[in-house]
Amino acid sequence: MAEVTRNIGLSLGADICWPLCFEAIMKDLDLRVPTSDGDTLRFAVERVTIEPFDLRQGCKYDVVIDRLTHWYHTSREWIKKSILMNDLYVFNNPWSVQANEKHTSYCAMMRLGMPIPETWMLPPKSYEPGNPDLRPTLTKYAKLFDLRRLGEKLEYPLFMKPYDGGGWRAVTKVDDEKSLLAAYEESGKSVMHVQAGVNDFDRFVRCIGFGPQTHCVLYDPAAPLHDRYTTQKDFISKAEDDHLRKLTLTINAFFGWEFNSCESLRKNGVWHPIDFANPCPDSQVTSLHYHFPWLVKAYVRWSVFCAATKRKMRMNPDWASFNAIGDRDLPFEEKLDLYEKLALRQMDGERFEEFCAKHLSHLDEVAWEFFGTAAAKDAVRQKVTALFPVHEIDRFTELFYGRIEAWRRDQR
Repeated sequence: MAEVTRNIGLSLGADICWPLCFEAIMKDLDLRVPTSDGDTLRFAVERVTIEPFDLRQGCKYDVVIDRLTHWYHTSREWIKKSILMNDLYVFNNPWSVQANEKHTSYCAMMRLGMPIPETWMLPPKSYEPGNPDLRPTLTKYAKLFDLRRLGEKLEYPLFMKPYDGGGWRAVTKVDDEKSLLAAYEESGKSVMHVQAGVNDFDRFVRCIGFGPQTHCVLYDPAAPLHDRYTTQKDFISKAEDDHLRKLTLTINAFFGWEFNSCESLRKNGVWHPIDFANPCPDSQVTSLHYHFPWLVKAYVRWSVFCAATKRKMRMNPDWASFNAIGDRDLPFEEKLDLYEKLALRQMDGERFEEFCAKHLSHLDEVAWEFFGTAAAKDAVRQKVTALFPVHEIDRFTELFYGRIEAWRRDQR
């Protein structure tokens, strides 16, 4: 019978290291997946270009891995066109990324019963001039408020941050009344959240979710970027890892973010999700280092599965099914079990595991071999060269690649 090629497109921005590794591993895998009608599936990987497009033109890709939707509009609108006109499968859903900012994610997960810290939204400190409706609107309806009383209510330290996120943009730790007023003054035209701190927490974990796959990392936000993802092991119990996996799968399935990360703090044995609208999470070796091979393999598994099975886009979110569980009179852990089942159903979790066991069982070995090659080290060096001053390139290349070598020793 025939060989059929499934095309995987990479829609990239400043990404360097993971695409190089992804492309090399896909080549080494040399996949041949038989279909039920006797054909053999082959897989081609190509980087998507940016150019004018006809809304009625075809699309050669079966799957696109999107790293631009959150900020580059031309690519986002091409992706939307291709989903609507050509049945393209993309992760993540571009409408969800565009519409659902951190504010929405907080509200939605509060409704589901997650212990989100108390959060308030503030009107902006200042406004764009020139809007003729602004003055009458504020004169009639803007209510004076005392920000100091809010600080007393939430207790210090607390955090002020933009309601729509932005990669640590303008996030301020506020320790007292004076710094609260200063942070609001400096926020300018941004709409801000003020959020109670989870003070005296004893664990900060970031759980990366990629389809049904999850990976928990002990995170140190106070460290330099290259040390925030720690290499510590056994920092939480199996039950806690399972709990954080369920939280992450719930959030991702709710919003249609197959690739996302969830940050949670543990205090007195309770996990508080604090930042989980990250649908284009960090994929760079310069921050992930030891955890980078896991991420590249997750990219491979999910994209190949979606391409091979001709997975269909879930165009509309199914919030009602999650809310129906959230509104039931059940302990939160029981609700979380039900959320997980719903999430895995949406993600074809069982079918994914069966597919990987049958067709990607050699991925671990292939990836382990690849990350020991000069090509893998060169991918690390290229990313380091793009980010670090010349005199630090050798040092940080050896640092990050040394952590990958440590991963290889642990995997052996």
